[in-house]
Amino acid sequence: MTVPLVASQLPLPLVRRGKVREVYAVDSDTLLLVASDRVSAFDVVLREPVVHKGAVLTQLSAFWFRRLAGVMPSHFLSADADEITERMPALEPFRASLLGRAMLVRRTAPVPFECVVRGYVTGSAWAEYRESGTLAGEPLPTGLVESARLDPPIFSPATKAEQGHDENVTFAHLVQALGRAAAERLQQASLALYEAGRGYAGPRGIIIADTKFEFGSTPDGRLLVIDEILTPDSSRFWPADRYEPGRAQPSFDKQPLRDYLAGLKRQGQWNGNAPPPPLPPEVVRATSERYLEAYRLITGNPLATD
Repeated sequence: MTVPLVASQLPLPLVRRGKVREVYAVDSDTLLLVASDRVSAFDVVLREPVVHKGAVLTQLSAFWFRRLAGVMPSHFLSADADEITERMPALEPFRASLLGRAMLVRRTAPVPFECVVRGYVTGSAWAEYRESGTLAGEPLPTGLVESARLDPPIFSPATKAEQGHDENVTFAHLVQALGRAAAERLQQASLALYEAGRGYAGPRGIIIADTKFEFGSTPDGRLLVIDEILTPDSSRFWPADRYEPGRAQPSFDKQPLRDYLAGLKRQGQWNGNAPPPPLPPEVVRATSERYLEAYRLITGNPLATD
């Protein structure tokens, strides 16, 4: 039976501990990312881990990094625990924390923006469009309904918020902050990755409604896609056989626990702040199953869970 990982503790310098991942320094050129089974909703980290979630995020990202290497190079080096412990024998006693969920990557200087691509009008994009007919202040076609497909997809950058939610910004804002050449390179890379990803996922039963990419630059100036890519945490995955424009769509992510918590908020049983309420085991189990199913559909194989 797989034991969920709440947090890793490795004998390496800890660079940072995020909502989901620990980032460790290996040397001046390399980092080790370990994805835990922690889960957050409404910007609150919940008490209960979702078993297999960290492995799905890591192994699905590794799958995409390999598959899309011809579209855009990445920081990915290895997600194989054998390779990682062979390089760093001191980590062998911590193998259980590494198996499936650790990724060795190149260090980069991260670009300080989220590079969002929207292929459908949903989430915050739908909320803004319904109110003003725009996305990040820029007009969209009239007459769109919720979850309508956008052709072509729209590049919609956002700020990286340390606290709270990211905020959509215009392409002009990106140009002003980074320069036109860099902004256009990010736009081109993001759209190319999204088109390649959704073209692969669609026939396998998953619509990638929108996604966010992160990029970083190497000391010699190369742009790499970093962090995670085309996962249920960084993207909105919809089941293709249940897609119906004009309404919200079911999704392959933490929707079961979000729905449960939203119900508590509507009933006045939770104010949306920490500490979070406990999650019933069936909600945690259903969430885990969503992540595993997304992995199976995209890769064609079940996740090795033991």
